[in-house]
Amino acid sequence: MRLDVLRALLLALAVFAVAGEANALDEPGDPGTEVWLVTYGPGDIYWQRFGHNAIWIRDSAHGLDHTFNYGFFDFGQEDFFLRFLMGRMRYFSAAQPSEVEFAQYLSENRSIRVQRLALSAQQSASLVQDLLHDIRPENREYLYDYYADNCSTRVRDALDRAMDGAIRRATETRPASASLRDHTRRLTQEDFWLYLGLQSALGLRIDRPVDRWQEMFIPAVLADELAAWQGLVVEDRLLFESTQAMPPGQPGAVWHRYLLAAIAVIALAFLLSRWLPAAAIARGWFALAGLAGLAILFLWFGTDHRVAALNLNLLIFNPLWLWFAFRRPAGRRAPVLVGGFSAAAAILAFLPFQYTADVVAAFVPLNLAAAWVLRTRDKEHPRRW
Repeated sequence: MRLDVLRALLLALAVFAVAGEANALDEPGDPGTEVWLVTYGPGDIYWQRFGHNAIWIRDSAHGLDHTFNYGFFDFGQEDFFLRFLMGRMRYFSAAQPSEVEFAQYLSENRSIRVQRLALSAQQSASLVQDLLHDIRPENREYLYDYYADNCSTRVRDALDRAMDGAIRRATETRPASASLRDHTRRLTQEDFWLYLGLQSALGLRIDRPVDRWQEMFIPAVLADELAAWQGLVVEDRLLFESTQAMPPGQPGAVWHRYLLAAIAVIALAFLLSRWLPAAAIARGWFALAGLAGLAILFLWFGTDHRVAALNLNLLIFNPLWLWFAFRRPAGRRAPVLVGGFSAAAAILAFLPFQYTADVVAAFVPLNLAAAWVLRTRDKEHPRRW
């Protein structure tokens, strides 16, 4: 409790200091509208892993000292989980007093970086009108897209419109520093299950090269891009520095932890085979893997999740595995088919189509082990599970 109070006091002092120094920077003809880009660091919850941002407007003439934020969603929204499943989530924008919003992120131990932008009076006025338009009840909702239309791209687009398209012109022809896949990997690799789930579900579209404009779906990338512009950022300050570890700049190689996990699962299955039929365990795995393959096909063809299309992980999570799960005996077909698909998956992992090394390491050994068990046990007991 004392630590939270101390953090709140430090943040209040930092905001006061920033506001005071910003007033001294007002240029002749500037009516006093201050535009700040606010960038929040990653948080502990899975939807906070990529960071967040907002636009902070201070305009005493209009009574504004608010952050405009495009990252709100409501679990109580009608059909929320169905919309999430179908890739049709609706986010909304809102404005709230800056001290209220900053306190929320402070309580989550998330860093707060603020950058004052040297926009002209006309640009600032245009931006404020745009932001006020976006928080009206009839305008505030939008169809969320993880990579193409999210909280950060909305902030980027609002600033770009105010600057008459200058941001887009300067960035859409420059290559990104990393692919969408690499950013996803580096920002989630500390979470064992979230990382593996995303790598299993995301298809090869996010492995394609993108430009710097598209890369600004990451809030920190937008902040760094604007900071590099000559004369655009006149104040760049860290209001609060989180005690959380900063995410790496590049994704690391973590496939080995999934290979070790696969070996551990195989060892556990071997121990369980003392009490349960080994063939039943193998068939149970093929049932799960086959259902996972159907889920991948559903995400690909049955939803609006564009980033789930063209997923090479179907070689690993193959709906054909359901045939091995429910037909007995599986005979020689299991090792032949599973071995062939596994070899194809392993070869493609070394080719520049889709990054699949972690999924291959985690699940190909399980497929091969299950196929071997069915081959040997069905040969010994052709009519038994």
